[in-house]
Amino acid sequence: MKKLVSIAVAFAMTVGTAMTLVSSTNNSDSKVEAASTGSKHNYVEALQKSLYFYEAQQAGPLPEWNRVAWRADATMNDYVLGGWYDAGDHVKFNLPMAYTASMLAWGLYEYGDGIEASGQREILERNLEFALDYFVDCDMGDKVVYQVGDGTADHGWWGSAEMVEYVMERPYFTTDASCVVGEMAAALAAGYAALDGRSPKADTYLEHAKSMFKLADTVRSDENYTAANNFYTSWSGFWDELFWAANWLYIATGDQYYLDKATSYIPNLGKEMVSKELKYTWAHCWDDVQQGAMLLYARNTMDPTYIKQVQKHLDYMTVGYDGNVVSKLEGGLVYIDIWGCLRYACNVGFIAAVYCDTVIDDPVLIKRYTDLYETQINYCLGDNPLNRSFVVGYGKDYPINPHHRTAHGTWANSIQNPPNNRNLLYGALVGGPTQAGDYEDDRENYINNEVATDYNAGYTALLCKMVSKYGGEPLADFPPKLVKTEPEFFVEAFVSGATNQSTTIKMNLTNHSAAPARVADNLSFNYYMDLSEVLEAGYSVDDISIFVDYDESGIAKVSDLIHYDGSIYYINIAIDDGRVVMPISAQLHQTEVQLRITLPSGISCWDATNDYSNQGIMGIDEGVLTDKIPVYENGKLIYGVEPDGTVPDDDTPGVSELKGDVNCDGKIAINDVIMMKQYILNVKTLSTQGGKNADMNNDKKINTFDLSLLLRKLLA
Repeated sequence: MKKLVSIAVAFAMTVGTAMTLVSSTNNSDSKVEAASTGSKHNYVEALQKSLYFYEAQQAGPLPEWNRVAWRADATMNDYVLGGWYDAGDHVKFNLPMAYTASMLAWGLYEYGDGIEASGQREILERNLEFALDYFVDCDMGDKVVYQVGDGTADHGWWGSAEMVEYVMERPYFTTDASCVVGEMAAALAAGYAALDGRSPKADTYLEHAKSMFKLADTVRSDENYTAANNFYTSWSGFWDELFWAANWLYIATGDQYYLDKATSYIPNLGKEMVSKELKYTWAHCWDDVQQGAMLLYARNTMDPTYIKQVQKHLDYMTVGYDGNVVSKLEGGLVYIDIWGCLRYACNVGFIAAVYCDTVIDDPVLIKRYTDLYETQINYCLGDNPLNRSFVVGYGKDYPINPHHRTAHGTWANSIQNPPNNRNLLYGALVGGPTQAGDYEDDRENYINNEVATDYNAGYTALLCKMVSKYGGEPLADFPPKLVKTEPEFFVEAFVSGATNQSTTIKMNLTNHSAAPARVADNLSFNYYMDLSEVLEAGYSVDDISIFVDYDESGIAKVSDLIHYDGSIYYINIAIDDGRVVMPISAQLHQTEVQLRITLPSGISCWDATNDYSNQGIMGIDEGVLTDKIPVYENGKLIYGVEPDGTVPDDDTPGVSELKGDVNCDGKIAINDVIMMKQYILNVKTLSTQGGKNADMNNDKKINTFDLSLLLRKLLA
């Protein structure tokens, strides 16, 4: 046993470790074999996680059913509350948002029974209604609110959604432009069609869909669509949105008026370049909904001309049409554009699925287009030459660093710091591979690793089809409970000067909150010292002076010495306004206080080495995180360990309480040995729960006895 322990300790000392804050699940459990369905992918799990992604995008007051533990209410001063943040930013752009809602509604409309059987229908409906309610609130009669937040300002800052209002103003913009008003009308009409009879708000959605369509059709211009330019420019114009909305209104109402309107728009729809032929080579997307609208029109009329038009599009994506064929990557991915290629592929796939299910009965074509849509969705989920998933938190070797500010959880307005995202953005479909088929999980690569509501739109809709076709099982424990393995509020400190008469200490109160990011008022921290040598020399507490050499915040309240126990005393430093220490920039995530604690001139019995709070912070020239300077919020201990071993009442849900699980990842492994060893050597600090788990013999100490017990448990 001693030999085994020695080997393990030696190994532990040679292996590095890192602490991070994540919401995690075991990769091996994520990809569930759905043997009963005949498919190797669990499409229900993928749908379950994709819907979670939309909850991560929610703005304003979060509904009680929101499952994202690292999100909180945000942008609560917006002119219109609610809606979805567009991508990894915090702007609410209604054109892609409305497109996204219409696609979720379409998936629900076509495959509702299958979704219900999977247990995901209620969740999908709630997420859809969240967006539709926002569009209703944006309706001002003769115009709509179509954007909240300034794209340029927002994209100039990198931080969590909960903090953005502390950094910038969030203007709102109104318009009567037909592209965005028409898209909002389509979303509301599609929502009505999908929710009719199941939502008491469905009639309201239809009412606003009709009024918005009337406005868009009357204006017939995008002249006043300006604020979103350079972010979501309406390149395709507005006729496709009018065509899209009219078809959905016909489905919702059965009123011939809307089908006639749709017919009247066809001459104005997009054409192939240098041609009078209706466009068929581009994909259905947030800007250009012509292909999806054409499928609806073919279905609504069963006109052979337009059925053939949809077939042109799908043949171009498979065997080719008139000598033209789409580019494909190895593995069968249709490659429409380098920017977010997977979203286009999934949109094409969904068009193919609905076409097969509602318009045609030719077995040859059905086989061709079925292969098309199944190839696209399975490529996203891991059936590709890279043998990796492109969906965060699903399957094998999935991305962990999508281009997403709140998931990243920086405190320093830095896309590089920390290196890995601190929150796992389950269900987000990243942009996808390059045209060469390569992919790098790089947060700074927004072409291939960005995520957005519209990226997930066709993907989610196509998952609705796959769930309906193959079934599957939702994960019973999804989402996993949030696991915090590093502190969010703490003090970094070092002793900058120590003599036999005084101690000078620099302390930085730090806010690295990300789960969720927040401003915490009434923070304070305690610096503990042992005055035994002073008392034994015949002096008293009254002989000790405390000087504040520097207070960066300007509001720190420094107490006199307070008795703790025996010869141990402490100084409490209080910061009552949390805005002086916010996780928004390299300057504001910390606030520094420098204290000088001295005896009168001529008295030289001071000993800084026996002071509790000086453990691990002497003999260095820069601050390090220490749990010996505990932090409090509203007087309650939230981080650190007091001299008698008191630790916070950790009420954070989901933190592992397994003895020996020092890094709180839910299991006992060599990394726990490494972390405990580094703690004993004052190289690392532990989270609150990590400290509890490390105390193997429950004696309120963490030392080599605990290390030995942990090694025995690991090697048993």
